[in-house]
Amino acid sequence: MSKELLRAPLDQAEIGRLITPYWRVKVVELTGTTQGDLVLLVQQGKAKVGDVIVAEYQTAGRGRLDRSFEADRGTALLFSFYIQPQRNRDDWGWIPLLAGYSVAKSLHAFHAVVKWPNDILINGKKVSGLIAEVVGEGVVIGIGVNVGMEENQLPVDTATSLLVEGGEDITRDQLICEILEEFEKNFIQWDQGIDEIQPLYSSLSATIGTQVRVEYPGGASQDGIAEGVSDTGALILDDGTHVQSADVIHLR
Repeated sequence: MSKELLRAPLDQAEIGRLITPYWRVKVVELTGTTQGDLVLLVQQGKAKVGDVIVAEYQTAGRGRLDRSFEADRGTALLFSFYIQPQRNRDDWGWIPLLAGYSVAKSLHAFHAVVKWPNDILINGKKVSGLIAEVVGEGVVIGIGVNVGMEENQLPVDTATSLLVEGGEDITRDQLICEILEEFEKNFIQWDQGIDEIQPLYSSLSATIGTQVRVEYPGGASQDGIAEGVSDTGALILDDGTHVQSADVIHLR
């Protein structure tokens, strides 16, 4: 795979040419976080459904559970977007899983799978993660994909990148469009009450059927077999426990 192609500068005009009319993508060179920027715009009433911010570099990137996320300039795809689901808020727990599935589906050429709730794995290593924040009447979703990182640039030993994994040539312009279009398709169906995402998510799940250790905020943990995902997006263990928010470690 061409490192130069993967690290080519983002091109707002090219993204605008490739993307569906649902989205309006703004490219920024430098920011603290795309997530923080878009959340603020929503809070100020200045964001519309389908607004997307994508950055070449962010100085204060963060992932799920407020963990930091860093990537050298041009080596990752870092973006956030805003949606306003019409479904009952009790169902919104599925939104981050829907986003995770959409990323994995977009990386089908790399045989990507989803580790509950929304980490994307290739060959057992994390290539992408995301966060979802309820803001006002909608949700801001932030996604990071390790694209052009070499092995010595990966944040941890358990991470990987599209460059490291090889595969088909792709630019970040093309990748953001594919992820957003896949999400748009799945989200609109789900938002209309068509619940096909559950079996689709399960088909790309690396967690269901696996012995796991669940580590809860606060330090408690439990082991079990992940048996499925509930209607609200919770992970169901074999003892009937529904896990809403926790770290999940695959034990085998």
